[in-house]
Amino acid sequence: MKSSLLFLCVLFLAGCSSLPKELASSQATTLIEYDAFVNAAQNDNNAEVRLGGVIARIDNLKDTTRIEIVNLPISSAGKPDLSQEPNGRFVVYLNGFIDPVTYSVGRLVTVLGQSAGIEESNVGEFLYPFPVIKASALHLWQIQEYVISNDINMSYMPCTGSRCLHQRSIESRRGKVVQEVK
Repeated sequence: MKSSLLFLCVLFLAGCSSLPKELASSQATTLIEYDAFVNAAQNDNNAEVRLGGVIARIDNLKDTTRIEIVNLPISSAGKPDLSQEPNGRFVVYLNGFIDPVTYSVGRLVTVLGQSAGIEESNVGEFLYPFPVIKASALHLWQIQEYVISNDINMSYMPCTGSRCLHQRSIESRRGKVVQEVK
């Protein structure tokens, strides 16, 4: 009885929010913070890195694809956090061709790979020092939006005077749009 309950709890927790298989690391330590990655890249440390963010630019070169990403902090499940401010930018090189329609500007992505130094390139006319990742895996995310409305049935609430019409027409229909990374 206890072992089956324990098994169900472990199964439930594993299904809640787990890291996609392609982003799983085989090494004991993986850098997941942008500042630690920048320090490793500046010191030419060949560290394993898992970072995410928004695609800002994609260029298909002869044998590789160069992706410029605006960094966003990631969760333990590897999802970029839309509620956080960007920390900076980095460049990812991936062997082969990546379709720029699928990996379009504005898409959310998480990458796993090795830090590979610093590369200077322009953002507009500004020369920017990009830390570089040689990617072994990429994962695209989707943003799903849904509306939470606060529909309150005002007939259950006592109301007196002319204020009732105003409450029923406006305040009972407030809501918000929620964005979730999937």
